[in-house]
Amino acid sequence: MSTADYAAYIAGLPRVLAGAAALFRDAEGRVLLVEPNYREGWVLPGGTIESEDGETPRQGAWRETVEEIGLDVRLGRLLAVDWVHGTSRPPVVAYLYDGGILTEDELKAIRLQEEELLSWRLVPREELGAHLLGALHGRVLAALDVLADGSGTAELENGVRTDR
Repeated sequence: MSTADYAAYIAGLPRVLAGAAALFRDAEGRVLLVEPNYREGWVLPGGTIESEDGETPRQGAWRETVEEIGLDVRLGRLLAVDWVHGTSRPPVVAYLYDGGILTEDELKAIRLQEEELLSWRLVPREELGAHLLGALHGRVLAALDVLADGSGTAELENGVRTDR
């Protein structure tokens, strides 16, 4: 296969977007959410994986955490992978990593990326549905379940577990 033929083959393959985020909690188990200025609802620190620059999902989650909340934290294990169908965009594969439990000092050190974020807050599990829209709500609940029961990574489609 020639270089041109291979390039045409690659250009014709289906596309998928990829994002990665970190799930941070405080000592009481509340989840750290950030409020973006570019869309409705709240989200976790995270964003698009810069795969064209060679970035991996873990690297993307770490980079976005540093950029969005100013914390340089070593991320733990992969908690959930979610395939989210799109209507006006390609599907998104969302990776969710354990950010761990933040200390009081770490919480005080949070510095928001003002270009994208309006505020942050800690939200108990039972109130997450009022803040997280769509598949993200199910993804976060599945990740919290994985942390609670010590099971392996949750596999989801549109925020619903498919591995059970």
